[in-house]
Amino acid sequence: MENIDLFIILATAFLGSVGHCIGMCGGIVVAYSSSKIDPKTSWMQQTASHLSYNFGRVATYTVLGAFFGLLGKAVAFTPTTKGILFLLTGVLMILAGLSLVGNLKFLLSAEWSISKNGWFQKAFRSLILSRTYASFFLLGMLNGVIPCGLVYSFAIFAASTASPLWGAIVMATFGLATIPALFFLGTMTKFLQKGSLRGTMMKLAALLVVGYGFFTVYKGYKFIAYPEQMQQKIKKMQQNSVKEILEHP
Repeated sequence: MENIDLFIILATAFLGSVGHCIGMCGGIVVAYSSSKIDPKTSWMQQTASHLSYNFGRVATYTVLGAFFGLLGKAVAFTPTTKGILFLLTGVLMILAGLSLVGNLKFLLSAEWSISKNGWFQKAFRSLILSRTYASFFLLGMLNGVIPCGLVYSFAIFAASTASPLWGAIVMATFGLATIPALFFLGTMTKFLQKGSLRGTMMKLAALLVVGYGFFTVYKGYKFIAYPEQMQQKIKKMQQNSVKEILEHP
């Protein structure tokens, strides 16, 4: 896992949250902001409520990341299979990026409504009536299981790490980067939903996703074409990491 990976995840998730996530999760944010948060409470209490909800989302994403990382570890047991996983991830990210600007229906076709399911409606009604911090956290966790094409693309990337730990870090980073837009949605709804701003953010996010998709495809090619060389590179990186930890505990 390289620093460029986390930077791309942060940048893409932040830009995508202003565009894609506002449309997907905005309704739930507005709903709990208007029904669960008393405007007479202090700013600190309201902030704690919003953070509880958002950290609930991050918790769900982190668990999903660990699961997909474990799944990827089971699949990518050789450099060649790891390369194939990178190729698949890159292609899907390119499709996701093109879908963000409306050139494809990939994300829309990957998303299906879970809100009509009985268990979801029952849980949502129960949590929306409560004003405890735990209810905000659980509502965020519930929001985290709503199918979302952008989440899918990063979950696939988490699988390509072939590591439960790094898979969890990938999805946790994604979740944390989406907090600012959703956190300020209640007070900046009109600003965040302006067509020009959302359109610009969507295009920038799409550019990053597509560009990183091609970069991931290239990494997949390298693993398939030069398996021994890439394996040695990974071992060297791991050795350097261990050495750095021992020198700077």
